[in-house]
Amino acid sequence: MRTGSKIGLAALAVVLLGGAAFVRFIVFPEQATLEASAGQGASPTLPAPNPTLMPTVNIARVARWENGAKPQAAAGLQVAAYAEGFDHPRWMALLPNGDVLVAEANKPQTDDPSTGIADWVADKVKSLAGAGVKSPDRIVLLRDANGDGVAEERHVFLKGLHSPFGMALVGNDLYVANADALVKVPYQPGQTEITATPETVVDLPSGINHHWTKNVIASPDGQRLYVTVGSNSNVGENGLDKEAGRAAIWEYTIATKQMREYATGLRNPNGLGFEPTTGTLWTVVNERDEIGSDLVPDYITSVREGGFYGWPYSYWGNHVDERVQPQKPELVAKAIAPDYAVGTHTASLGLAFSQASSLPEASKSGLPEASKSSLPEAWKTGLFVAQHGSWNRRPKSGYKVIYVPFRDGKPAGTPVDVLTGFLNADEKAQGRPVGVILDKTGALLVSDDVGKTIWRVSGASQTQ
Repeated sequence: MRTGSKIGLAALAVVLLGGAAFVRFIVFPEQATLEASAGQGASPTLPAPNPTLMPTVNIARVARWENGAKPQAAAGLQVAAYAEGFDHPRWMALLPNGDVLVAEANKPQTDDPSTGIADWVADKVKSLAGAGVKSPDRIVLLRDANGDGVAEERHVFLKGLHSPFGMALVGNDLYVANADALVKVPYQPGQTEITATPETVVDLPSGINHHWTKNVIASPDGQRLYVTVGSNSNVGENGLDKEAGRAAIWEYTIATKQMREYATGLRNPNGLGFEPTTGTLWTVVNERDEIGSDLVPDYITSVREGGFYGWPYSYWGNHVDERVQPQKPELVAKAIAPDYAVGTHTASLGLAFSQASSLPEASKSGLPEASKSSLPEAWKTGLFVAQHGSWNRRPKSGYKVIYVPFRDGKPAGTPVDVLTGFLNADEKAQGRPVGVILDKTGALLVSDDVGKTIWRVSGASQTQ
């Protein structure tokens, strides 16, 4: 780690532990000079880097929803609680019968001796934001049997996991991406509890766990799995040897049990989805920190087989990050610029294509009026993105769910807010969105880890 960074982080540790006497310019060494919209779109504004001795820390402390408060939905939409009272609900998966799986998880403990002050400080930051608690390590099943838009059944579906996140069902095998391994268990339709011991499919890079979340998605033909693995640092400061197999999307072929890197240079990929009209794999990625509030935009992008996306040597194509030494110009030269920026430091995590939200008329029979209409037409040709929210940008960014319109398989137009109000008037976090999926009716479900709730977004003409 750079000496200046160590000094800055040591000073930050004092602030986090109560150093209220620090002057304003130490606590907030810089702030954004551009509007948030400058960091959005196919060609975001990329100003010169603005590194500082101490990272900007602008934490949204936890308030949680009180007295019936809830997020604010965009015009033409409404939002209501699908289920409440969770313990850090992170990721979701929809089963063929309409049941919804929710992974309750937090960062795993680590005894890796290389964990240093940077990760210690990061843990302090996360604890102030409500994330510094023991991981529940389980998956919960929700069932809305009567189709009224509220899950009246809840079951502990699978226990004894290790910071589970992504889930994918292929045939009668349910795959779960733990922090340290991809595992699977047998599943039968309608099951509400699985007692089988998870079988390890393949180990995944772990230790330090700067980015611990691992996601998994199955290819449309069910033959391959794609697994995300985030970096173990901001820009390699823990040593590039700690980054082996990380900052990548891996492809696992089920029949041959072969695992290979599919795309690399992706600092922290999370959400995955196949664009319905082209069948192309897309992901959403958290970019690097500590070079200013205006850099670097998080992004959504199509994923090319064998593609390299820059991390840690460069960002947004060939914009070199001078903090990383030695450089690799041969990699920078071939770095792929992402398709579309979704704002700086927004911590964008979940994504869901909305084209699947239209239900055939036959599938609507037997459902109550409250759930026959999914989303209005204006929201059926794009991509939903859940933005968990910044901790190191001034002013704060993210803390909402957005919608990016698509045309011909590509983003077309500016992002539109879907759910806002996760920050209250005092800029405390009532909730923080993480995952997004479409339920069996085509309505949007949003997991809110700080708010301990799964929200359901549907057309405003519906009666919840």
